[in-house]
Amino acid sequence: MPLIPEEPQIHESAQGPRATPASGRTAPTPRPVPGPRPAASSRPGRPGQVRPTPSAQRTPRDVAASKPGPSAPAAPATSARATPQIQLIPASVQGALDAAEEAVDLLLDSGRAPGDVLVITTGEQHPWAAHELSFGEASYWAQHDAGDDVFYADAAVADRAASRPVVVVAVNGGTEAAAATALTQAHSRAGALLVVCGDPQQINSVLGAGV
Repeated sequence: MPLIPEEPQIHESAQGPRATPASGRTAPTPRPVPGPRPAASSRPGRPGQVRPTPSAQRTPRDVAASKPGPSAPAAPATSARATPQIQLIPASVQGALDAAEEAVDLLLDSGRAPGDVLVITTGEQHPWAAHELSFGEASYWAQHDAGDDVFYADAAVADRAASRPVVVVAVNGGTEAAAATALTQAHSRAGALLVVCGDPQQINSVLGAGV
């Protein structure tokens, strides 16, 4: 059976003697119980009397607090950029471009600005890129420099694209070397998120580790 703790009781001895009035005389005043002597007092005082600590005397803690300690060294400034989060969307070679389009739609629906997104293809060009390049490279790269819309680039020219917060890679064909180059370029240009659409086994073999 577990023990039930008792309620704390104050014994009469701790309260001092009770004053019992007697006929014809006043009950004596109870003497205060001597308290613990303060550490600052070097000699015993009267019971119940506390000797005040001299104002000039300070405890070791006060002395230590008054002395200026060495200032903490400042944290070294880190110039290295943060590593982007990597997300893999499984897709076949034929479906990688569609998966990338769906990823872009989700990003825009979640609040990403169109100018935050760069899409890189490793095989066939995205229809938007092929259409814009038909007007000349100057017009094509002018839209890239404006940064107002999602920009689609082939892996062969992705090294010319600037960094953006989100980079989406569609592994929709091309050689393994082209895919490796595209992933390397995409990783170096992604500020916060890198989305890779393609065959997980191929992508992992290109990266040399699981994503």
